Amino acid sequence: MFKQIDGIIQAGYRVASGNTESSPYPKGTIEMQTPFFKELGLDLSAFFPGTLNINISPNEFELISPQYTFRNVRWAEGFPPEDFSFTPCQIIYQNQSFESLVYYPHPETKIGHFQNPSIVEVIAPLIPDMKYGDRITLRISTDEIRILEK
Repeated sequence: MFKQIDGIIQAGYRVASGNTESSPYPKGTIEMQTPFFKELGLDLSAFFPGTLNINISPNEFELISPQYTFRNVRWAEGFPPEDFSFTPCQIIYQNQSFESLVYYPHPETKIGHFQNPSIVEVIAPLIPDMKYGDRITLRISTDEIRILEK
């Protein structure tokens, strides 16, 4: 079964894309992680090497049975390994649908990183003209993600 939920594109830490000066990952985390995920069976090459932060507030979400979970991924030298999960989703923007993936770095393995539980991080193809503040609809599988309506 599928569920649609409205959200707003919001600025994130800009570490995933490498577009922040304070990042210890100059290429961006997604570009650095992509070869590791490909080796584990998930090819991200069709997607933009960054994430969209979709605010679904006041609602929150939790992964219940993601399609992909990778444990102990050692993708950056000098940093501890992390766990990641991915689940397919769709972004609906300006009457177009874009096949995407919810990207979930498990917070219990990501030291010093806080993510608001109302923010869904999504890896998507480059979507022309999308900008912060734009409203989108996120279509998710209720078998893989639970929306906690507040």
